Amino acid sequence: MERTTDRPALSVLDLATIQNGESATETLRQSTELAKLADRLGYTRYWFAEHHNTRFQISTSPDLLAAHTAALTERIRVGSGGIMLPNHSPLKVVENFSLLEALHPGRIDLGIGRAPGTDGMTALALRRSREAVTGDDFPEQLAELLAFFDRDFPEGHPFGKITPSADPSLRPELFMLGSSDGGMRFASQYGLGYAFAAQINPGFAVPVLRAYREHFRPSRYMQEPYSILSIIVIAADTEEEARHLAGPAELQWARWGTGTYKLPPPTLEEAASHRYSPAEEAAREESRGRFVIGSRAQVGERLRGLAREAQVDEIMVLNMITEMEPRHRSYELLAEEFGLRG
Repeated sequence: MERTTDRPALSVLDLATIQNGESATETLRQSTELAKLADRLGYTRYWFAEHHNTRFQISTSPDLLAAHTAALTERIRVGSGGIMLPNHSPLKVVENFSLLEALHPGRIDLGIGRAPGTDGMTALALRRSREAVTGDDFPEQLAELLAFFDRDFPEGHPFGKITPSADPSLRPELFMLGSSDGGMRFASQYGLGYAFAAQINPGFAVPVLRAYREHFRPSRYMQEPYSILSIIVIAADTEEEARHLAGPAELQWARWGTGTYKLPPPTLEEAASHRYSPAEEAAREESRGRFVIGSRAQVGERLRGLAREAQVDEIMVLNMITEMEPRHRSYELLAEEFGLRG
């Protein structure tokens, strides 16, 4: 059935990217300030990504960042977008997120990813086993994680005697992440929420999100499907200003698209003066679908259209604006446009 809501919930995805040569401490301070703002404005949730072996992203531990953020906010849900399960013991993930749920009842999300969020060598360093890197045991890992949460291992299973937390009710809200149909299949099969990363694979967003809703099976976790589309959103008071503020993000994706990964994130000044090579221009054009850029009204119209087309309940905003003041302004404009209740 076609969804007709024009007021999807809004949330925030944070990669904790070091901008403008700032320190890691300053980057995390800015993340904290943004989370407080999102809490005041009425955003639904604030998620941290998991990345490893990156020079300019410090979001290595979403659970630690979630603990810090939840302690400094009041209403907004906090969590992971996501925990890359192949890098972790399912038992330890359950312990950590059960503890977070005990500390902040009803405010914790566990978004689960199937990818390592890094390169092969770093994955080896994280997992300490070549077999774990080369094998694909994610289905078993996910089933194990859910069984620890639910205390329902099959009879005789050795892990059935393990108590991951003192209170069996301590379960966060569960989501699968994806940028293809792989995560969607697990989300629909197990009856979990589903978040699709349109900033990574925009062309697949609509068909995969529609398929999730079509194939969803009700479960003890969710009786109805709940889907999120994440995308880069840059709003400003005018379209011209928004285009200017989007310059660094567009240049960053153009560089990634041409195999340049080691340069620091571009500044506003660098992006404004940059001369795109033909290859970069082609990569920039290919990345158009990752972005929603414009004035409050323009962005609102585009996001409502995406929500209807993909049949999603929520839009998760990844904002790659390099300066804190216009970054905050962008989130304020979205909150006004969608009538969030701060």
